[in-house]
Amino acid sequence: GPLMRQYEGAARGRGVPAAGWRVCLAHRFEEPRQPYGAGDVPLRDVLRHVGLGLRYFRWWFKKTRIEKKSAFIDLLCAVPLQQIYGCPLGGIGGGTITRGWHGEFCRWQLNPGIYNYETVIANQFTVCLRCKGQTIYQQVLSVERPSTLQGWNWGYCGHYAFYHALYPRAWMVYELPGQNVVLTCRQVSPVIPHDYKDSSLPVGVFIWEVENGRDEDVEVSIMFSMQNGMGTKEDKSGGHWNEPFTFEKDGERVAGVLLHHCTSVNPFTLAISAREKAGTGVTHLTAFNPTGLGREVWQDLLQDGRLDSPTGKSSLTEKGEVTAAAVCASCRVPARGHRTLELALAWDMPCVHFGSKEKLHFRRYTRFFGSGGDAAPALSHHALTHYEEWERKIEAWQNPILENSQLPSWYKSALFNELYFLTDGGTIWMEVPPDCCAEDLQGPAGAGLSHLFPFLREYGRFAYLEGQEYRMYNTYDVHFYASFALIMLWPKLQISLQYDIAVAVVNEDVQPRQYLMCGQTAQVKLKNVVPHDIGDPGDEPWQRVNAYLMHDTADWKDLNLKFVLQVYRDYYLTHDSLYLRDMWPVCQAVMESELKFDTDNDGLIENGGFADQTYDAWVVHGASAYCGGLWLAAVCMMCKMAEVLGDAQIQQKYTDILSKGKEAFERMLWNGKYYNYDSSGSHTSSSIMSDQCAGQWFLGACGLDQGEFEVFPKSHVLSALRTIFEKNVLGFAGGTMGAVNGMRPDGVPDTSSVQSNEVWIGVVYALAATMIQEGLVEEGFRTAEGCYRTVWERLGMAFQTPEAYREKKVYRSLAYMRPLSIWSMQLALERRAGWAPAQPSQVPVHP
Repeated sequence: GPLMRQYEGAARGRGVPAAGWRVCLAHRFEEPRQPYGAGDVPLRDVLRHVGLGLRYFRWWFKKTRIEKKSAFIDLLCAVPLQQIYGCPLGGIGGGTITRGWHGEFCRWQLNPGIYNYETVIANQFTVCLRCKGQTIYQQVLSVERPSTLQGWNWGYCGHYAFYHALYPRAWMVYELPGQNVVLTCRQVSPVIPHDYKDSSLPVGVFIWEVENGRDEDVEVSIMFSMQNGMGTKEDKSGGHWNEPFTFEKDGERVAGVLLHHCTSVNPFTLAISAREKAGTGVTHLTAFNPTGLGREVWQDLLQDGRLDSPTGKSSLTEKGEVTAAAVCASCRVPARGHRTLELALAWDMPCVHFGSKEKLHFRRYTRFFGSGGDAAPALSHHALTHYEEWERKIEAWQNPILENSQLPSWYKSALFNELYFLTDGGTIWMEVPPDCCAEDLQGPAGAGLSHLFPFLREYGRFAYLEGQEYRMYNTYDVHFYASFALIMLWPKLQISLQYDIAVAVVNEDVQPRQYLMCGQTAQVKLKNVVPHDIGDPGDEPWQRVNAYLMHDTADWKDLNLKFVLQVYRDYYLTHDSLYLRDMWPVCQAVMESELKFDTDNDGLIENGGFADQTYDAWVVHGASAYCGGLWLAAVCMMCKMAEVLGDAQIQQKYTDILSKGKEAFERMLWNGKYYNYDSSGSHTSSSIMSDQCAGQWFLGACGLDQGEFEVFPKSHVLSALRTIFEKNVLGFAGGTMGAVNGMRPDGVPDTSSVQSNEVWIGVVYALAATMIQEGLVEEGFRTAEGCYRTVWERLGMAFQTPEAYREKKVYRSLAYMRPLSIWSMQLALERRAGWAPAQPSQVPVHP
């Protein structure tokens, strides 16, 4: 209504994509934050359903209170919901700084995998307007009224400010009350598909567009202030210092202040800067006290719209002291005219230790800017002189989707904004050390991965957390869903991740440990079994895998299958025959390991009577729709890979298994309308699982869903999807919240598990993609829309999409990996529109 018309007016003509302003996440600054129910899933439910209880508490107490380390999953201290977040700053793998939709700097992830949820009040933009030599208006562009820096003019009226986000960009529009001047801050981060250089940079650019509606010239200054640190206790640890800098290259000059944060582990430098050009002056203040009144800063700017620009370094901070700095860009804007001021934030933490402090790791961007800790000036200069090129590439990528009138606006917003997790998921992108050899990466048993070393040497190693609260890197059963974003946008990172998983598969870790679910002891990692994850940021990822302690995942039924499915999907979309050739023996090994779960030799694996798959609190007995479907899809892809590689013996082996397995699957699970949850005959075995067609989802994404490779009868797939839509979608919460995981045939959610009556957003997006693949396009969009409206609009969980929620205002695990599966919807739409990769040609087993 009227509010959206105001959004449109604030967006139109101010850099928000013309075709896309309605698809941006939009807020007016004065909007109240929404209270949301009971918060995280009640602990009693979790402990009751997963059987943890006292065993978990003892482990948690030892880990967090005695060892002073973070739990890989903390069931006792969940991150509280704050409905404040906007678009994060930064590229992939160099750390992120998230700004809220009020413009605050409020979520910090610079140390790998570690989050600080602190709003640092000194980090602000302030505007100063001057006419005829007099300051007529000076205002912090913040609605806050803090207890510090009270010498500043706070409390900007939120009615005159608007926020829009379309990742990796955001727009903040300020209609300065009574001044006839409009400011638009456009925030840009270098997140560019198929770019493996600038996409790694730890920078963000703020382009301030100034529109002067007055009949006289006005001098406009934008001051950017920043505290040295992240708002944590280390800010007061002493020894930090600031210094001004200038950097000139190719005739372009950038000036600002470096804030050196000198901690004993993972020290870093922040840089605030502005671009000098004709008509734009840049001044600075090297250091001020952000915990005081701040009058000296305010008066300095108020006096002439400039800062004093002292020379030399600041003194080192004393223990208990905090320091901050500011940079100011100024220009004259003619009457009825327009000018632009360009500022940037960069951070340089080139070398990092994980929690164990055993190895020093070098971030990807050090390949281009060095690892000496002195790259912040060059990073700032590069950002300010290349952001226009970045925006051209971003628009070339996004505009065909934004301008497609057949796609709903909410989908466009979800598609791009859910990508925040690729950078803000505790993401790391590391270089292979220069003194590293192939044996160091491959381990004792990885010599067969002949192209691993040159590939990782060229593209680095990539990892991201399962969730900001679930601290495990590359959790593989979940990455299975999220991987579509990587393979479609940064395929080299997906292949790099797969190589790391392959190394873990062929090696083993014989160290014993106790698992929290059953209390039994088993070795950490078996040979020829896919790991659950590649490690905890609090330990040493890649070197020690399987941080997950709930179950012994060597007995999980889905992990091995998900590796095979991704290998062929990746090959199908990239045609990387070297990758396929390397992965083929690994695929054979994990499928041999999986065959032992076919206990009756009917061509179909059986679940083990516990929660032995990604639904790790939902028990499965015997043959199951989920794991059985994944198994048959993986067997089908083994046949296809064998055909491509010319391996007739293996092709015949898996063709025979597939023939038997398809018959068993249909006989044991098909009930005439859908596939039963499992074959146990229990009171919940006939539940309607929303994820029952996961195998068909991957087959369809790879063009293996018809003809000779059809695994599941098309009529059965369509019937199952229509049943899910009727029962799990329309029959749940009035069809407004997506698909519940499990629904009983009588239309009541399955409450047998803490997970069966949840909605998993990433699963819903995958389900929607499957519907689109099968021609149920309207149903697919309706299904996915419920999740977007619930998370991004009704619950205020923008840029922290959780793993799950229930109908009655309960959620679980904020900021989660799985919703990146929305990119499988885009792949399905592109395939329906006629795009599909050419069929891969045959690749000989031996080159």
